[in-house]
Amino acid sequence: MTYPYGPLPELYPEQEALFADAATTYACYRPGLPDAAVRLLADVLRGRPSPVLLDLGTGTGQVPFALLSAGVALTHIEAVDVSRQMLHQASQALHPLLGDCTLTLAHAAADAYEPLATLPGEPDSGPDLITCCRSYHWMNGQAVLEMADRVATPGAAVVIMGDGSLWTHDADWTRALRELIQRYLGAERRAGARRSYAEPRRSYEEDLAASAFNDITEHLFPVTRSWAPQEVLGYLRTTSFAAPELFAERHQAFEDEALALLHAHAVDGSLVEEATFRVLLARRPKRAR
Repeated sequence: MTYPYGPLPELYPEQEALFADAATTYACYRPGLPDAAVRLLADVLRGRPSPVLLDLGTGTGQVPFALLSAGVALTHIEAVDVSRQMLHQASQALHPLLGDCTLTLAHAAADAYEPLATLPGEPDSGPDLITCCRSYHWMNGQAVLEMADRVATPGAAVVIMGDGSLWTHDADWTRALRELIQRYLGAERRAGARRSYAEPRRSYEEDLAASAFNDITEHLFPVTRSWAPQEVLGYLRTTSFAAPELFAERHQAFEDEALALLHAHAVDGSLVEEATFRVLLARRPKRAR
C-alpha cells in the first residue's frame, strides 16, 4: 500500500531545484549502503513487533531499499524528500519489495516534516528508526532532532550516516579531479548554483549531544570502491559541487578534460576509493525512555 503524497509547508525551492534534474542519474551512480551498516540497522529493529522506518532526505530510497532487500520485515516506511523526482525514483525502487509493508512518500523538507498519518489501525504508532543517510548536512539539525523526539517510539534510534564524497576523499586521482573542478568553478566548493558550501557550525555529535538522543555510539565501516572513469562522470552530475548547470556551456569541455584525467590515473581501467562509512547511532538515555 502507498499513501498519496503532496507538498508540505516550508519546502526550500533552491534545494528542490538542486536535486530535481539529478534524480535518474542519482539512482544509477550513487553508491548504496555497505552490508555491515545494513546489518547494524537491522539489529536496531530486531524484536520490534511492527517496525516503522522514517527516512529523512530519502533521495532514491537507498535506506529502505537496503533494509527490504536484506529481508527486514518493516511494517511501514515514511520516506521524506524535498524533490518530487527523487520520490518518484524511490517509489519505483521500493514498490517491488514492499509486500505487506505500507509506504508514505512525503514531499517535504525534513526539518519541517510532521507525520502524514499514523500506522493503519495503530493510532499511537511512530518510527522505531529515524535515518539520515548522506543528507543531514542539508537540514536544520536542531529542528529535525526535536521532531524526532516528538514522533519516535520509546527505545527508538536516530541514525546519521554517510561517507563523505569524492570532493573530500584524499587520493591522487580525486585531488587532480578536485583541482580541475576548481579551475572551472573557482577555489570554493560549490553547493548549487547560488552559494558555496559552508561547514556545519557544530559537529553531528554535538547536535545529538544537545538533543534528547544523546546516548551515542559511533560505528566505522571501511569500504573499497572501484570506479570506471565514466561512472565518476555520472556521479559528478549528481553532486551539488559539480552538477552540469554549474558549468553552463562549458560542461562538455569539463567532462572531456575530466575523462582524460581519469583515464590517465586509472589502473586497469579502475579508480579505487578507500572510504569509511560512518554511522552515528543515537538513542534517548534509558532513564528517559
